[in-house]
Amino acid sequence: PKPGQVVTAAGNVARSVLNGGLADLTPMPRTLIDEGASREVYRYEPAAAVATSGDPVLLVPPLAAPALCFDLRRGCSLVEHFVGLGVPTYLVEYGEVSFHDRSVDMSGWIDEVLPEAIKAVSRDAGGKPVHLIGWSLGGIFALLAAADQPSLPIASLTIAGTPVDVKTVPLMAPARPLLDLTHGRGLATRAFSAFGATPHLLVNWALGTSAGHQLVTKPLAVLSHLDDAEFLAQIEAVENFRAHTSAYPGRTFGQLYHRMLPGNALATGAIDIDDRSVTLSSITAPVLVLGGATDDIAPISAVRPVIELLTAAEEVRFEIVPGGHLGMLTGRAARDSTWQVMADWIQQWPSPTPRRTTKPSSKTIGSNPDRRYGSTQSRSLGD
Repeated sequence: PKPGQVVTAAGNVARSVLNGGLADLTPMPRTLIDEGASREVYRYEPAAAVATSGDPVLLVPPLAAPALCFDLRRGCSLVEHFVGLGVPTYLVEYGEVSFHDRSVDMSGWIDEVLPEAIKAVSRDAGGKPVHLIGWSLGGIFALLAAADQPSLPIASLTIAGTPVDVKTVPLMAPARPLLDLTHGRGLATRAFSAFGATPHLLVNWALGTSAGHQLVTKPLAVLSHLDDAEFLAQIEAVENFRAHTSAYPGRTFGQLYHRMLPGNALATGAIDIDDRSVTLSSITAPVLVLGGATDDIAPISAVRPVIELLTAAEEVRFEIVPGGHLGMLTGRAARDSTWQVMADWIQQWPSPTPRRTTKPSSKTIGSNPDRRYGSTQSRSLGD
């Protein structure tokens, strides 16, 4: 290292020790506007010097991940970015999962939790339609809710890092030999339900670590970037995110385990929920599909197939953005790639949106299938 780097590194270490860290983890201010069983809906307070306009955005996290996935740290927060643009921004949270939630199944989120959150946001925003942004399995719930209830006031859908074809998801490979074909009523599902929830450590590992080598290389990465305050702050923020992961309700995880893995049901475009089949071809709202260039949890091969299933959507757009599973949403490169694509997409669909009366042309599906944002700046957990 050069002398200047040594001085900067020493200053970063001193600041970290004296201040308890370099990352500003202050959450964006928000107000509770609606609540119910397994549901809390928040409105983020608008920025003082920015006029708020346009249709509202509802951020949909996966069950096990905290809302920090959208508000990681100041200076690297999708919420902060949207609020700064004047976009009315909302979030649905599910609360802590406990043993009492062990019998909650997928239908609860598809029938009530997410639809009621969408309706609450629309009411709070003066009856405007809502742009849904779902990350990871949050994207699956957004897709299924939109497919199951076409009358919901949805302006558009954005799904980021959402695995539809799970055959190519590396983390699922060890589980496949354990599967049976009882469609959510087998030994594994009963075991998850009896336990109450998936182990927190399992969820923490899966969401926070997209590749095993990161655990080995992280100490070296920190040492080699002691002069980079932004990099160190990002590492701190990711660790804080991992510390706040929770668990899946046992029955919900069991159903995902059985229905999505053995038959790869969602890749067929339909999945059974209770006594009905929910089909992705029922979605008419425009859909933006985002895949992380280095995502090991939901690789491009698992995300991209959904574009062929959304046959009735007004438009389907596919983009590859920099970063891994968490990095595509919260990494430093996301500021100029993922977030910009999302903002442009939302502005493209102001209300009221005229709906097509004919099937979309093949050119609409995956209108940007080859566009790829440069990912050379992505670095391990830091990006």
